[in-house]
Amino acid sequence: MDFVIQVLRRYFHMGLEQATTVMLKVHNEGSGLAGVFTRDVAETKVQLVTEHAREHQHPLQCVMEENQ
Repeated sequence: MDFVIQVLRRYFHMGLEQATTVMLKVHNEGSGLAGVFTRDVAETKVQLVTEHAREHQHPLQCVMEENQ
């Protein structure tokens, strides 16, 4: 849980309270919204978060979805 909060704060510039809320949503429901970005920015964030998680041997997944 702490790792997810750290990622949300570092890569999505969330405050502690917002990051905790999103982390709990991920924990309880399996997914949460980290933000809405242009395609290029979203792709970069997904890549950075995925690399960071792998480097720390953490199973965190980050995906982008098309805005509906």
